[in-house]
Amino acid sequence: TPLFPAVVELCLSHGLGPVALANELLAFVTSKDLDLQLTPEGLDAFEHEVGVPDSPLCPKTPGDGGEPSHPLPAAPAWKHPSLVNVPLQGSQKRSNSTPETPRPKRAPSSRSPYGLFSPGSFSPSVTPSQKYSSRGGRGEVVASFGSVQSPAWSGRGGCAVKLFGCPEENLTKPYKFMFQKALDVREALAGRVEELGEVLRRHHGLDGFTSTALPAQEPVTVLGQITCDGNGKLNAKSVLLVGDREHSGGAQVPLDLSELPEYSLFPGQVVALEGTNSTGRRMVVSKLYEVTLLPGGILGGIEQRMVLVACGPFTPSDGVAFEPLSDLLEVVARDRPDVCILLGPFLDAKHEQVESCQLLGSFSDVFRLCLRTIIEGTRSAGSQLVLVPSLRDVAHDFVYPQPPFPFPDLPKEDRARVLLVPEPCTLDIDGVVFGLTSTDLLFHMGAEEISSSSGISDRFTRILRHILTQRSFYPLYPPSEELNVDYENLSAFAALPVTPDVLVTPSELRFFIKVSGDPKPPGAGPIPGAAPAWPPRS
Repeated sequence: TPLFPAVVELCLSHGLGPVALANELLAFVTSKDLDLQLTPEGLDAFEHEVGVPDSPLCPKTPGDGGEPSHPLPAAPAWKHPSLVNVPLQGSQKRSNSTPETPRPKRAPSSRSPYGLFSPGSFSPSVTPSQKYSSRGGRGEVVASFGSVQSPAWSGRGGCAVKLFGCPEENLTKPYKFMFQKALDVREALAGRVEELGEVLRRHHGLDGFTSTALPAQEPVTVLGQITCDGNGKLNAKSVLLVGDREHSGGAQVPLDLSELPEYSLFPGQVVALEGTNSTGRRMVVSKLYEVTLLPGGILGGIEQRMVLVACGPFTPSDGVAFEPLSDLLEVVARDRPDVCILLGPFLDAKHEQVESCQLLGSFSDVFRLCLRTIIEGTRSAGSQLVLVPSLRDVAHDFVYPQPPFPFPDLPKEDRARVLLVPEPCTLDIDGVVFGLTSTDLLFHMGAEEISSSSGISDRFTRILRHILTQRSFYPLYPPSEELNVDYENLSAFAALPVTPDVLVTPSELRFFIKVSGDPKPPGAGPIPGAAPAWPPRS
């Protein structure tokens, strides 16, 4: 029923079982002479008038400070005002002071979507965000690349936006997760090593690969995946190579990197190594073979397009007022970009008021109103709207790769211009290929990658090059604890089909714009790079 999420929320918030909640609901409607059929209004009145011990909702017993006088066997955890003189069994003394932060009544679900921009719409706080209103540098350009268009230039419309590749190669609907078997995970990982191993063999002209477990006095070439010898962070003394299944049967061998002048390694990286393994217990590496880049997308370059990219969260840290989102929609209405790409989180699971369940509506209600406001706010601009989910979206599936947002209530007039895409995804915008991900892979991989270089080396460039050469939006293994990875779907839907012309990677790290390789004119070849999301996360 429509009230099922609200009832479940009451049980979870107050630690009640279904029987206890049903008993209290029955007592409430009986004492108030209400209809036994549960309604949203009745549920609101029930939550408003009923409380739990030691919580702001609990009505205080006048007189002796709440000390029980009559035990009641099997009493439920809630107390109704009409039963205030029948205390709970085993309850403790409570103060009669008024709670400082009482939980407000659940707001009705029929609000206008434009109420999102009222500071008190979904948050107990009734004051606008002081941090957001007092911040400096609004509208300031913090990084740029190439020529900057005139402020009067705006999008022209008529832009073709679609997912790159065939429909069956893209994740378009939800799937069952949390059913992975260890054997299926091993098959997915082994298949990736074999696939990239064949690419290494062909590109570098290698004769073949040798087992990592066999002693070898002469230099041999082995294939495998980089890992760490313990649960700690990878370092030069703890690097292991897990051999491929075909030649090594998954045997591990420690690596000695002292003879390598330069290297950059991370757990999960698929490499081919040349070196000697005289005892069969340690391999002295003399050469490192890395996977090469995929062919790039074909740059259109026929007409100039304006693409606006922004990433969440779209709320300030001290409130859930969506003030940054309101400002962003004003920019969209002013500049009228051809394409507006918004990456989650839209309702951040890490927000303080979300974690403490202080919102005045359910997660799904707030999220749907947020999307509705975005769609209506960009309608007048005529921009193609692309919505990318995030693992931090509290109202969406917490699995990677992540299916698109379900939005069956999307208005008919907007279905042609609104594209709901998975996380991650590869997008084709008039022949220009965009790689999009809302996962902070820079932060995750930066915490695990090790390197040694004789010259100046940029860590961000190295990490992003690993993304492109490993041909995956998330090649790190084991993954960060923040991710729940489904490895069968990872290999199917999170692999890079081509080297994107533009790679967008929002991150907690400092914003940047970089070009991989020498800049080339449109039509001369791919220009893979990385661009920050707007506004950067703080």
